[in-house]
Amino acid sequence: MIAEIYYDRGTIVVKGDVHVPYAKFDHRSGTYRALAFRYRDIIEYLESNGIDFIDNALDPIPTPYFDAEISLRDYQEKALERWLLDKKGCIILPTGSGKTNVAIAAINELSVPSLIVVPTLALVEQWKNKLRIFGEENVGEFSGKEKELKPLTVATYDSAYLNAEKLGNRFMLLVFDEVHHLPAESYVQIAQMSASPFRLGLTATFEREDGRHEILKEVVGGKVFELLPDHLAGRYLASYTIKRIFVPLTDDERDEYEKRERIFRGYLRARGIKLRSSEDFNKIVMASGYDEEAYEALRAWDEARKIAYNSKNKIRKLREILERHRKDKIIIFTRHNELVYLISRIFLIPAITHRTGKDERDEILEGFKTGRFRAIVSSQVLDEGIDVPDANVGVIMSGSGSAREYIQRLGRILRPSKGKKEAVLYELISRGTGEVNTARRRKNAAKRAS
Repeated sequence: MIAEIYYDRGTIVVKGDVHVPYAKFDHRSGTYRALAFRYRDIIEYLESNGIDFIDNALDPIPTPYFDAEISLRDYQEKALERWLLDKKGCIILPTGSGKTNVAIAAINELSVPSLIVVPTLALVEQWKNKLRIFGEENVGEFSGKEKELKPLTVATYDSAYLNAEKLGNRFMLLVFDEVHHLPAESYVQIAQMSASPFRLGLTATFEREDGRHEILKEVVGGKVFELLPDHLAGRYLASYTIKRIFVPLTDDERDEYEKRERIFRGYLRARGIKLRSSEDFNKIVMASGYDEEAYEALRAWDEARKIAYNSKNKIRKLREILERHRKDKIIIFTRHNELVYLISRIFLIPAITHRTGKDERDEILEGFKTGRFRAIVSSQVLDEGIDVPDANVGVIMSGSGSAREYIQRLGRILRPSKGKKEAVLYELISRGTGEVNTARRRKNAAKRAS
């Protein structure tokens, strides 16, 4: 009996008297059924065991043969060669090192219908512009504002997730930009419900703090090539130094900080709570919904953190840095918008937050690129997903303990440019506060990543 394979709502169905790996028997239809990402495994199993089958699973968008002129650096060539060995897996390269070019070259090599999944609309536009090397008529967009399937289609994670069943058998190659987003419980279904046999993940930071990056090995493939900033600094990326500056709180700030710390620590002692992990802290967050003391403790913790983040002496130190680097291009990073707007008002520096409209953001970035603005300040908006012009000085006013955030911010000042000076990344840390531990976690996490 010949087996028949077809795609059905995010799954692969095998019809016929044959048991295949990764599939479960569906008593309602009398067939074996597996998540669609197992398509390639099932085909390989049938072929290797000499089992005859009819493959009706894929309905690929007709795609022309691509023959674009693409120039790659030596490490990009190596990354591409490693990926082409199995045509699946993740490539980890620093921000500014040309991850997109490797994917463009992979698309050129395979000449198959390809879905590129990205986290933001800004990246949709950036990818579409680069894909036009293959012809405007071959480039489509699948997002909240437009839904047009073409041989090369760029989709947001949100739209790809909401339409996973519709897209699941139309493409041969899946490219996940900023692939560290994919393991989220919803987004991972994009990969699971797709039959695409070829998969490429791109990121500067593979690991996630929640450990869910392990899922990528199954649905995209593990690391096939990795380089970190230190590997490329000085040749392909700017050389850099990191300067950590510990800044004291003012006397008034210290009094207020310690007052709020006592409230929070008192609650922990009273409840016998020890903070060993983020899960322990999340328990306090959950308890704050019904326990007034937990709510007050959490509010005290947040107020103490804001005092450390927004210290007046940090502003004074920032003024010194801006004076010292008058001829440099500077990006100032903060954790929250409140400090972004404060710095913008004090120093008359353009601000970019999630509230900044696309036209205004583009105007600010263009002004930064041309030298009309020598500095910009932002919260987490510039960490990824926006093409930021060259800068050679970064100042972290506040941040999390995440290695990803840290490496992405470092990457913003490492982009190569002719005659570029050595890049400098400043970290301003409020001495004697919880920020010291946050900075230590960030530093240790970045070391482990390297």
